[in-house]
Amino acid sequence: MALSISFVLLLGIAVVVLIRSKSVKPGPAIVCVLFGFFLSSTSMAPSINRFMTSIADMIGQIRF
Repeated sequence: MALSISFVLLLGIAVVVLIRSKSVKPGPAIVCVLFGFFLSSTSMAPSINRFMTSIADMIGQIRF
């Protein structure tokens, strides 16, 4: 059974875990989130999306 979870949700959970474990303070985490938000509205967004999709497809093709 394949489990499909949004990459944004996974990254959000990772940010929360890092903040709670005191690995990243809330200020830098907010800056990183805002950077990602504004980066998504640039002309680089389609390239980044294609890159992440190709990595997800590659991981999805791995058979154990």
